[in-house]
Amino acid sequence: MAFVPPPITADPLTHLLPVLVAVLGACIGSFVNVVAWRLPRQESLLGPGSHCPRCGTPLAWFENVPIVAWLALRGRCRHCHQPVSQRYPLVELLSAGLWVAVLLGHPDAMGANPASLPLLLAGWLLVSWLLPLVLIDLDSLWLPEPLCRFGLLLGIAVTALLGLSQGAATGKALLLSHLIAAAAGLLGFEALSALAQKLMGRPALGLGDAKLAALMGAWLGPIGLLLAVGLAVVAGALIGALGRLSGRLHRHQPFAFGPFLALGTVAVWVLGEPFWMAVAGFSAGV
Repeated sequence: MAFVPPPITADPLTHLLPVLVAVLGACIGSFVNVVAWRLPRQESLLGPGSHCPRCGTPLAWFENVPIVAWLALRGRCRHCHQPVSQRYPLVELLSAGLWVAVLLGHPDAMGANPASLPLLLAGWLLVSWLLPLVLIDLDSLWLPEPLCRFGLLLGIAVTALLGLSQGAATGKALLLSHLIAAAAGLLGFEALSALAQKLMGRPALGLGDAKLAALMGAWLGPIGLLLAVGLAVVAGALIGALGRLSGRLHRHQPFAFGPFLALGTVAVWVLGEPFWMAVAGFSAGV
């Protein structure tokens, strides 16, 4: 049975749970900002501590409070008074929203009856892993291989743990299907890129997208992967068309496809396969 959030009751803790989850998600979003800034620059994620990217001054603990610190300082460094990008609080807000969405979601990619708490933790891990990939791809049209590779391995590990907890037969079947989906995602995207290279003289997708597709397959399984890629294609085509109509995108100008793949992945994880099958016009039982 997919994870179902606690019913609304008079218990104050029930009403506070989404708020507490949002706060924790915002804190994770603050670390995601660090990853997205330092990883492309080959800087350590552990040290030195947070500092102003302009003047290099170390930040006090209260300057690191997600969202609140940026608002209190009016978007400027307390030391050099230079502007601090709005991206920092926006990413923290996005992370908070994703964590709440996972809390309230109905994922079914990990079998019919996984344990609720491990499934919830898995969802939080997935969205927090995808977020820095999205930011880095938007910045540099690059999906770091280590993040994709370890994200794939985490997906396989989570699938094995949640699958085997439902019985050996279920675990083996689930793990096999997710391994097949991961391989299909990788090989399918690589084949599509090679075909585009042959027909048009340039690749349609980067190899990073293929590795991200493998990660998606490891977490979502075959049907989930197909649904997520379909959503990504539709969203990417729509945004691409709007970009060209507005003049922001020129003909043959590349743009990041990783964010659309991540969007599809989160949408399928949170709302579940039956929802998107129904949207696509298929019976949930197919």
